[in-house]
Amino acid sequence: MRDLHEILNPEQYEAATAKERTLLVLAAAGTGKTQTLVYRVAHLIDSGIPADAILLLTFTNRAATEMLERAVSVAGTEAGYVWGGTFHSICNRFLRSHAEKVGFSRDFTIADRDDSRKLIEKSMEALELGGKDFPKKEVLSSLFGYAANSGKPLEQVLEERMDGTLVDPADVIRVHDRYERTKRELGVMDFDDLLLNGLRLLEENEDVRSYYHRRFAHVLVDEYQDTNVVQSRFVDAIVGNDGNLMAVGDDFQCIYTWRGADVNNILRFPERYPDARIIKLERNYRSTPQILAVANVCVANSANQFQKTLTATRNGGDRPFLFRVRDGIEQSRTVATLIRQHVAAGRDAGDIAVLYRAHFHSIELQMALGRSGVPYVVTSGQGVFEQAHVRDMLSLLRVVDNPSDRLAFDRLVSLLPGIGPKSAEAMWNRLGGRCDLSTEDGRCAFMALLKPAPRQVWMGTSNALRSYFDPNDIAHEDVVALVDAFLDTFYAAFLTKKYEDSGDRIDDVREVAAQVANSGTLSAFLQEVALLTNAEAAYESKEDMRRHSVRLSTIHQAKGLEWPIVIILWAVEGMFPSSKTLVDDEGEAEERRLFYVAVTRARNQLAIFTPEWREVSGGGVFTCKPSRYVAEIPQSLLQIRHTSYY
Repeated sequence: MRDLHEILNPEQYEAATAKERTLLVLAAAGTGKTQTLVYRVAHLIDSGIPADAILLLTFTNRAATEMLERAVSVAGTEAGYVWGGTFHSICNRFLRSHAEKVGFSRDFTIADRDDSRKLIEKSMEALELGGKDFPKKEVLSSLFGYAANSGKPLEQVLEERMDGTLVDPADVIRVHDRYERTKRELGVMDFDDLLLNGLRLLEENEDVRSYYHRRFAHVLVDEYQDTNVVQSRFVDAIVGNDGNLMAVGDDFQCIYTWRGADVNNILRFPERYPDARIIKLERNYRSTPQILAVANVCVANSANQFQKTLTATRNGGDRPFLFRVRDGIEQSRTVATLIRQHVAAGRDAGDIAVLYRAHFHSIELQMALGRSGVPYVVTSGQGVFEQAHVRDMLSLLRVVDNPSDRLAFDRLVSLLPGIGPKSAEAMWNRLGGRCDLSTEDGRCAFMALLKPAPRQVWMGTSNALRSYFDPNDIAHEDVVALVDAFLDTFYAAFLTKKYEDSGDRIDDVREVAAQVANSGTLSAFLQEVALLTNAEAAYESKEDMRRHSVRLSTIHQAKGLEWPIVIILWAVEGMFPSSKTLVDDEGEAEERRLFYVAVTRARNQLAIFTPEWREVSGGGVFTCKPSRYVAEIPQSLLQIRHTSYY
């Protein structure tokens, strides 16, 4: 192997060759974390440590494969014998040898997500629970998983996440207990069980724990800031009091606490390992000095963290742009113009990413890009108008706009309890092939076909329809008021029971309704949406479209990625940071980390948008203040532009 001094910078070299028993490597964004881990593995093997005495824990199979392949290219084929993989896969390997210690046979079955949900569904059926009034199996799976990974009692999770619904927590707990019993009877473990039983195996069996202490001379953990309480305890258990551990991560990139990650695992690492040596990687190979100057301001103003200062290894570049625009419409038009200018200057649209705090922040932009003919793809794989919850809401608007729209009618009534395809067809036939909700007679005819349960949940929407079609009512032709009533009296509860991310979906629905006014009429809006959902037809393949399209992404989905040009939307108080998270200091701290992650995705150019006001439900206007993370950036670090710039 070549001299590592020729390959690594001084801090990377220290981490790769350190002799201390315990290391915490704080790898800031873009500082060569993967390279450091790869050469740590190579150095250990070169120093005489058997490859199969090295355990590398990662969060994705892709990361493990990439690191081990690179280690083989550096250290030779022996590196292929390193025990590398995700926490789940390593726990599975352990359990295949010792499952009887936790009450399973060694040939236990692993239930994938679909299997797990089917077992939950069977548990619901056995208890005679279910239907449209009970949480769906997908929601229950998410609730059970979060409880397992966060270490919180299920009762507490239900209180936090199902508050405001009529679901009886006791019934959910009964399903969970039945699900757990069924898995044991069938000899099945789900993904969460792999972690929990892997931890039990080590903590409850001294002989097994001692065996793996001796087996692994060195344990390396990637993305340590994303570990949950179970994973952190697993690492502690396998390392013990005298093992060798290198944890690599960045506390300022911990942005997944909502799914169980605990930033305190890395912040309190020195408390659990008092002899640990801390090495900071701060030389950034990704971004320009001007972009890193903004990132450093964000980091410096966080109290509870390991202080780091990113230093650029690149030269040149422009100061980031701050666009002060009037509202969301101006923001979208300006972004579209900015993208067209970059493309006209020779940039591929695929070099540009637009990032946002929440998915509904992008809805206005999706419509603006569609009108402008700017190709875009959404990281989630679906544009907002293709997603089920938005299509559900649009089915209401389509029936309102066109009483003869049979497809929309079928979709709308199927949302109501007790109505399936046959019932929907019978209703349509009895209505004479037309559902006219614009008149009192039409609304009464529809209500008369509903049984008591669906009639009860539809009542609020029916009242809102009366106001919508009444020219003397303040809510006349007010789509936002109609959709608000649809949500508040029925559909929000429906989403909460069906989807684990129901809050985000409710925001999407409200935001789409708010866009109708920008199209002039409801008919024009629906026609525009239909055209937007068929935009990919102009490309030879979806892959071709993705390659040459602007990327729209939430910041959570953008972590680990980078682009030459990054645009950040809605950097205003209440939206970024999100008002939903500002209930305590921990929430604010994570929002700050999100902003830092967004900024550090940019390689060459960064643009931040701060609209001055935003329309809200009911036609009101909300005055926006620039995000606290923007307000604290010295103006000398930015190029400030106003709407008139374009």
